[in-house]
Amino acid sequence: MLNKVPEVTFIFWVIKIMSTTVGETGADYLAVHVGLGVAATDLLMATLLFLALSLQLRARRYMPWIYWVTVVLVSIVGTQITDFLTDKLEISLYVSTSAFAVVLAAIFATWYAVERTLSIHTIITKRRELFYWAAILFTFALGTAAGDLATEALGLGFDAGVIAFGSLIAVIGAAYALNGNAVLTFWLAYILTRPLGASLGDLLSQARDYGGLGLGTIYTSLAFLTVIVALVARLTFEGDRSRKAEALTSD
Repeated sequence: MLNKVPEVTFIFWVIKIMSTTVGETGADYLAVHVGLGVAATDLLMATLLFLALSLQLRARRYMPWIYWVTVVLVSIVGTQITDFLTDKLEISLYVSTSAFAVVLAAIFATWYAVERTLSIHTIITKRRELFYWAAILFTFALGTAAGDLATEALGLGFDAGVIAFGSLIAVIGAAYALNGNAVLTFWLAYILTRPLGASLGDLLSQARDYGGLGLGTIYTSLAFLTVIVALVARLTFEGDRSRKAEALTSD
């Protein structure tokens, strides 16, 4: 099986941040504006995630559209998990953030104990892929909880949240450029893109009375989805062209 994870490029991070924004705004749009309600939205997104993840696991190589559909759905479900704990069970964001951090650390510890690597460049077995997606799910859940804790419970606000989390990612990027551990810096940045995307989504979609720009969840979700589709289409086209060139060369 070929590596099932995309190369980490600038486009990768753009799509990742936008997918987290869609995760923040998309679930709100379906539950509130479409009128599905929280329970129906949770069930629908969980079902779609199961179907997308099944396609992803069955694929023999990295396919951009399947991979990124799965990431968007994981983003939405990760958000819903945190919202359920906070809104329905009234669990403190301090508790949920700590709990998700512990669970994620346990996933990484088990992954490394079994595979002796956390690198995303060697996702070439089903077991590694299952570890990978388990980690991805809880990075979204942890990022959602940490983002809500910072912007709401601690009163950081949406605009300051975008600046704060963006600055932290920039620091991690600088550490990587200075020969920091590639695996550690990747996963730290991956976790932080969730609260960055959530803060950005809230900043754009929330009403001005709540500190946002008032664009609404509909326009914010559609705009970001359009960009994601365009970038994924580009990656798919480039991948097909590369495979055709390799086939011609081998012939």
